[in-house]
Amino acid sequence: MPVFVMLTTLTEEGAKTLKNKPERIKEVDQEVMDRFGVKILAQYAVMGPYDFVNILEAPDNDTIVKMAIELNSRGTIRTLTMPAIEIERLVEDLRELQG
Repeated sequence: MPVFVMLTTLTEEGAKTLKNKPERIKEVDQEVMDRFGVKILAQYAVMGPYDFVNILEAPDNDTIVKMAIELNSRGTIRTLTMPAIEIERLVEDLRELQG
């Protein structure tokens, strides 16, 4: 299945929710899996312009877009989602270009 990197920033409302109910992260993780079939491969809290880095596996781009729109519409987070290509696959693809 395709892999995606999702960078997440908390809104003010999202930060309040997380402070008052830290387990909300796990509830949303479960919802993402149950409702959209998206598997969370890894999840990290980070410092800097983003608050979280998530490595996701999803059936396709359409699924990721639907999930991102749903999560963003709640007003607690903003996301930036990018498809990820394994390096071995990239090397194979580039070799095909050579000849």
